[in-house]
Amino acid sequence: MSTDTAHPGAHLPLLDGRPPLWLDGASLSAHVVAAVARTVGPTDLHLDRAALVAVERAARLGADLSTRRAVYGRTTGVGANRDELVPEQGEHGLRLLRSHSGGTGDPLDPELVRAALLIRLNQLLAGRSGVSPALVRALADAVAAGARPVVHRLGAIGTGDLAPLAQIALALAGEGAWDTPAPVSPPARVEVGAGDALAFVSSNAVTLAEAALAAGTLDVVLASSHAVAALSYLALDGSPEAYADPVHRARPHPGQVRCAQRMRHLLGMERTPPRGRRIQDPFGLRAFPQVNGPAIDALATLHGVLDVEINAGAENPMIAVAEDDAYHHAHFHTAYVAGALDHVRACVHGVAELSAARLGDLVEPEQTGLRAFLADGPPGSSGVMILEYMSHDALAALRQAALPVTLGSAVVSRGLEDHASFSTQAARATTEVATAYTRVLACELVAAVRALRLRREAGAVTASAANGGPVPVEEALARAEEVLDPRTGDRPLAADVDVAAELLRDPTWAQV
Repeated sequence: MSTDTAHPGAHLPLLDGRPPLWLDGASLSAHVVAAVARTVGPTDLHLDRAALVAVERAARLGADLSTRRAVYGRTTGVGANRDELVPEQGEHGLRLLRSHSGGTGDPLDPELVRAALLIRLNQLLAGRSGVSPALVRALADAVAAGARPVVHRLGAIGTGDLAPLAQIALALAGEGAWDTPAPVSPPARVEVGAGDALAFVSSNAVTLAEAALAAGTLDVVLASSHAVAALSYLALDGSPEAYADPVHRARPHPGQVRCAQRMRHLLGMERTPPRGRRIQDPFGLRAFPQVNGPAIDALATLHGVLDVEINAGAENPMIAVAEDDAYHHAHFHTAYVAGALDHVRACVHGVAELSAARLGDLVEPEQTGLRAFLADGPPGSSGVMILEYMSHDALAALRQAALPVTLGSAVVSRGLEDHASFSTQAARATTEVATAYTRVLACELVAAVRALRLRREAGAVTASAANGGPVPVEEALARAEEVLDPRTGDRPLAADVDVAAELLRDPTWAQV
């Protein structure tokens, strides 16, 4: 880990082929968080010198203000103990961390811990927490080395990830456990002062980390959904009119327009395509841009919210160097995050329903011209019948996880903290939605590939062939056919769905 005054990307060597990571407390994105967190090993980390200077100035001011006035969490207790003055501040910080490190449940996944450490480090570099530079550098050493403290899942309700961040801080202080892969060593123990404890845990970094990872998964899977829908379109001889440019210029919601443009590209509709088999397709094909578009827009909104939060100086109290003061506030409340996550999950549920509907079309002879359930064997063969059950099982799980958390609240700390966003629970639910949606889409992909194989074997001509040759989505089809079992007789399909799910999570698959 090093300190630089300018962006290092243009002149620093790559570490294992990866570019260096530049943190300045102002420009980190959820996209970068997800990418870095999912990379195992050390990180070529560089901290902005001006940001470290801001950290040091805020730390000095926080210490000075504590001698002049009451500062919440530094000279007082926390929560309903806000009016309790702390006579001796020496052990106050450690006592606060010990009392709040009550996180329980399963340990967090390594990539989630890496993401949380990265976000918390970047937030501290915004220079408004008053935390000591030594604690910032210790956290930076952990991020750079790939060291991971043991952090448990439960203990937050969207008003600050108090319990998990207290566990991280205690690990940095030498009192918590580490779960780091050999030969990585935890950073050297750092002293935690009275002004460090609340300043460190006053953040939603763990919640933001889970949200960023879930958003990263949905980025890829929603992009893959266009290719899957396009393959189903080919198997079903869909009608091109539903994606035509004049249609979407007439009601130009951004995500809808992007979805239709992508479908036109994948299906080679820059040229005038032939008419489909039906005057109007079922909704699974016809309404795809109108349903997928809101999910695209909701995900873009979520990324915007996360990027603000990841670079925010949201600690309470805020140590404001320019104003020579501390401000007590409610930036710990993450209603923006909870609302954006709820919106994404609701929109993804609609897209998943369309996938299940297209799967229903793919097993229907009147839609495909093939045998029922895409069977290929003696009469009575079941073909891919079980895929509908698998799809709707996953869809039911998705539906449950898509329920809004923003309808709930909580009153804690003797009534002082009388509202909660539950963004933490919203982030967890979004992870579940991303997993379930991938499974729903994988079932459709398996069926679409089989339908296209059977049509090719039967000598049927798809819309793409009738239009004069291959179209871009057939590159994705070729890759899918390489990894999916080509046998079309009755057999277990679980492995096929697993392979398809892996393909959907590959960001290169749908980039044709």
